[in-house]
Amino acid sequence: MRSSENKKETAWHALDADEVLSRLGTNQDGLNSQEAKERLEKNGPNRLPYNPGEGPVLRFLKQFHNILIYILIVAAVVTGVLGHFLDTGVIAGVVLINALIGFIQEGKAEKALDAIRGMLSQESRVLRDGDEIMIEAHELVDGDVVLLQAGEKVPADLRLLKSRDLKIEEAVLTGE
Repeated sequence: MRSSENKKETAWHALDADEVLSRLGTNQDGLNSQEAKERLEKNGPNRLPYNPGEGPVLRFLKQFHNILIYILIVAAVVTGVLGHFLDTGVIAGVVLINALIGFIQEGKAEKALDAIRGMLSQESRVLRDGDEIMIEAHELVDGDVVLLQAGEKVPADLRLLKSRDLKIEEAVLTGE
């Protein structure tokens, strides 16, 4: 979304609200229905990509797919052949502990992503054709003007244009 390749990219939050609207090709009254439909077709729905995962067995086995783990496995085999069974056991233990830690961390990351999906609002109030309407959150597009009220979940990455007495509870995102 650059207006010129020669300009230095400015962070969206640092831009004036009118400049953001201009760059997104919209205004304070929101998009018209036709433009929103075209943007939805062009960019796709507003949803996090969902990958059902590979299952726990495959996720565990993928922990061994690393060049350093291959080297450790070869070292364990060599020490076993040489009769250094204590060294073989230590190396094998390190490989298994590493795989278990990676497996657990990936499981937690998947659960966190599922929790974030659950926190997203299912419906959104937007301005379309100058009127306030309710749409499914996955139908939001770049340039939509989203209206939020106290206690509502944020349906997407947003740039605030106006706010009054704004308070945000970030603990669900930071884990505090």
